[in-house]
Amino acid sequence: MHKERRHYTIRARVTEFLLPPIEDGLVLGRHSPIGHVAVSRALGLLSVTPFEHVQVDDDVIGDILVRSAILRKVTAPQLRDFVLSSIKPFMGPEEIIQLNIDVEISLEKEV
Repeated sequence: MHKERRHYTIRARVTEFLLPPIEDGLVLGRHSPIGHVAVSRALGLLSVTPFEHVQVDDDVIGDILVRSAILRKVTAPQLRDFVLSSIKPFMGPEEIIQLNIDVEISLEKEV
């Protein structure tokens, strides 16, 4: 007679839940399970950090939610073009991708 043996392993990575739960922005797929209006409302309740909606007319990407501070450094069309060219190839229309954005600005002034 064979004895049945079972072995279970549970692993968890525990990190602090930060507010807002979104650092710089989200890219929402066209068929993502939650839309930009619902995410915007949730962010409004969870954070004082203002986020802005950037609409995208695309077959994969539906919307971008981004911190207003980011849009003071780059324009909405620049961000949209970046997401479409650099992020879109890695996502499906049902996904939601979190963005951590580093914008570097070099300034030079001759005196």
